[in-house]
Amino acid sequence: MAEIGSWPEYAKFFAAMMAIVNPVGALPILINLTASDTEKQRKEISFRAGVSCFLILVLTLLTGEAILRFFGISIASFRVGGGILILLMAISMLHAKPSRVKHTDEELQDSEDKEDVAVVPLATPLLAGPGAISTIILHTQKYASTVHLLILGGEILLIALITWVILRTGPAIAAKLGKTGINIVTRLMGLIMAAVGVEFIANGLKQLFPVLAG
Repeated sequence: MAEIGSWPEYAKFFAAMMAIVNPVGALPILINLTASDTEKQRKEISFRAGVSCFLILVLTLLTGEAILRFFGISIASFRVGGGILILLMAISMLHAKPSRVKHTDEELQDSEDKEDVAVVPLATPLLAGPGAISTIILHTQKYASTVHLLILGGEILLIALITWVILRTGPAIAAKLGKTGINIVTRLMGLIMAAVGVEFIANGLKQLFPVLAG
């Protein structure tokens, strides 16, 4: 029988990825970057952003562990590093601010001058950013089976579809939620991310220093 995890594990992965990708938090930036575009153009940008996000995350799913081996990075070290990265992003989100780990103000300003913002900065680094990439790599290595990868791939596809729908209906969602509503969602996602980051750090430290597991 193929080696796979339990369904609660995959549910936790899905919840963590939704919190990290956080398409609702990206809505203000999407609306700002597409302010001069027509509704049709905004929908096309949302579609390309969703597809690009999916492709980036699936590429990470298939090659992430090989990249770690190429650079000689242990999973334990990557757990600690990835956990710290996610925790830093979570702290920014708990303050209802976009994380500078994902982008700087200068990068966002530069993107306003680009004709197509679907891939950069929307798909990456806003949606499929360092936190999402780290989370996928860490979950990929848990079980060495094709079925495990297929399940994760299916969840990534579902996340990309939800992201596309949210971006496509962005102005309507933003109007209903308002700035306060978006900030509340961002803070909730940040709280989930903080828990994920702490868990990654704790598990990584236990692997690096087995005496801590005693």
